[in-house]
Amino acid sequence: MSQVKTQGLTLLATAMLAAFSAQAQEVAQPAEIEQITIFGSRNPLDTTPGSAHQITQEEIDTFKYSDIMRTVASIPGVYIQEEDGYGLRPNIGMRGTGQNRSEKVTIMEDGVLAAPAPYASPAAYYFPTSGRMQSVEVLKGSSTVKYGPRTTGGVLNMLSRQIPQQELAGKLDVAAGQDGFGKIHAYAGGQSDRVGAVAEVYRYQADGFRDINGVGGDTGFVKNDALAKISFDSAKDAKYQQRVELKLKYADEVSNETYMGLTDADYQATPYMRYSASQKDEMTTEHKQIQLNHIIDFSDSVSLGTTAYYNDFHRNWYKTSKVGGSSLSSGGIDNAAAFDADANRTSIDVDVKANNRDYLSQGIQTELYWMLENHELAFGARYHEDEMDRYQWVDIYELNANQVMTRTESGIPGTDSNRIDSAKALALYIQDQISFGNFDITAGIRYEDVETNRLDWGKTDPGRDNAPSKDVSNSFSAVLPSLSATYQINDELLVLAGVQKGFAPAAPGNTEGTEEESWNYEAGFRYNRAALNSELIAFYGDYSNMHGDCTASNGCDDDNIGNQYNGGEVDVKGVELSLGYDFNQKGEINFPVKLAYTYTSAEFGNDFVSDFESWGEVSKGDKLTYLPENQLYVSAAVQAESWQVTLAGRYTSDMRTKAGQGDIPSDELIESKTIFDLSARYFINDASEVYLNVDNLFDEEYITTRVHGSVFAGKPQSATLGYTYKF
Repeated sequence: MSQVKTQGLTLLATAMLAAFSAQAQEVAQPAEIEQITIFGSRNPLDTTPGSAHQITQEEIDTFKYSDIMRTVASIPGVYIQEEDGYGLRPNIGMRGTGQNRSEKVTIMEDGVLAAPAPYASPAAYYFPTSGRMQSVEVLKGSSTVKYGPRTTGGVLNMLSRQIPQQELAGKLDVAAGQDGFGKIHAYAGGQSDRVGAVAEVYRYQADGFRDINGVGGDTGFVKNDALAKISFDSAKDAKYQQRVELKLKYADEVSNETYMGLTDADYQATPYMRYSASQKDEMTTEHKQIQLNHIIDFSDSVSLGTTAYYNDFHRNWYKTSKVGGSSLSSGGIDNAAAFDADANRTSIDVDVKANNRDYLSQGIQTELYWMLENHELAFGARYHEDEMDRYQWVDIYELNANQVMTRTESGIPGTDSNRIDSAKALALYIQDQISFGNFDITAGIRYEDVETNRLDWGKTDPGRDNAPSKDVSNSFSAVLPSLSATYQINDELLVLAGVQKGFAPAAPGNTEGTEEESWNYEAGFRYNRAALNSELIAFYGDYSNMHGDCTASNGCDDDNIGNQYNGGEVDVKGVELSLGYDFNQKGEINFPVKLAYTYTSAEFGNDFVSDFESWGEVSKGDKLTYLPENQLYVSAAVQAESWQVTLAGRYTSDMRTKAGQGDIPSDELIESKTIFDLSARYFINDASEVYLNVDNLFDEEYITTRVHGSVFAGKPQSATLGYTYKF
């Protein structure tokens, strides 16, 4: 076990003992644990001084998505880039940050950083199972000063299943659908006077919607997720209110996914095909989490919340890296296509790399909340450690004339990428919300102090018997101020504005001074009245240095993976609009509608050259990649007491996959698309319902990405029939 892991377990054990020791002092029950949420009594959604959105349990239940990207598509200012069609490895961005592996936004579950290594390697190859979440919160703008390390775009926090407040409550949800899709989701729990508990399981799977040339085979996945919580409350007559809550989580996945897309010609002919050279591609993962929350209310105006967490994640994406001696980005895709199309084929060599990695993320964070007469103060601190251990190898296969792959050479573990990237970080913040009648000012400052290290043994010391060939350490710090204001004109209308300094840490192995920095501005209003709710915000991001992180998922060659490129100055500007209205709200049949629109313009402010595939040679004024200028989401429902039908559509305008200006070349274009999803529900009684969901209702064929210079198709029409029982 590494020294970092040993120190982390000691830290977590100490925190747990301290928390349970405090619990044993017999003190009274707190109302709620608000440090795990963004919005609550201390930060009401409607008065938040920034773009604020929450997807409730009721909204989640409408479509019962297991794909987080479909779930958050209804929020303006959030961009999604589909990949596998099931949302196994989401690509989410906010306000022009870029979407690749959600690495440019802060992703949390229950207030804890969710990426496998948020500082050392933020690309989210692990993502919490969104289908088991109780709600999803998204916050953008100056209010994100409390959350980091990435403070430019925004924060996405998923709230897991909370312990039911009844003596016993639970749910069973089963579903089956096209392409072998199946799901079982169940939880049960309850609360006594002082002890509460809940247990939950979520399993879903599919055979996949792609067909492998020649050999066929499964292109789907199986994913399991299990959660357990237990809480202990203080005695009702105690001096102070306290609660301790322990959360345990386990998840695993086997998915037959690939980075091998199609040539344009093959996409036009057979969009859901996969080349035979991808038949061995498979991702296996395992994730474990321990989280301990403790809260104590010293009075009605002072409380202290503390969380200790430990996350361990293993993944091995065993996937094709070369075909016929060429990498996927440099001719390998064309070689695979030509081999499958050749009636007189003989054989070809295929390199399959075991992208084997272990991740660690652990720390302790605390917040003191103090409410005075016209001040609401928050003091926060977090000590965090994480690391990524890459220990990889390459196996060689022969792909024969019958399109069957046979291993001809087994690689030795550690002879490909063999390095450890690690980070230690201390984050502090202070935020003060000052009230002057209807006028509120929120001022905050965040401090990040980060140390990173890269130990690289190269490809000739698989046992790590000698000193690393590279030992690169770096340290940097950042002071991040923020200021926002709101004015409540009347009960319905709130005006808001804010400014903040954005930041993202440099990756291990990069030189000092390469942190991502920006100044971000927003202004707008929120109007809510009866059945109408709305928000309109204009935003502007002024980057002095934007990062491009080189990963296999965005097409980087093996020699460049892990490198970070500096894009220099970038300007991002846009508008976010959300509207919701419930027609005939109090009638027997009502018609709720929802709209979310985002306009974004983002361009580079300088010339540079990089090996980053989607940037390449950049000129001032070039537009950013994978960023649509216009996005529109519209949903309309018809609902009565015993049934509900909802149609949701999302439109995305043209996107470019290479930085540039003017017309987009056809081989760098992802054309605009409009995708509709349908939900139909029938409530048998108060406890049970049957439902039908159809993703991509009109079976639209569309491109999701052009990674490695190849084309990936989005998920075709897919229907699911399910049954839910609650007690």
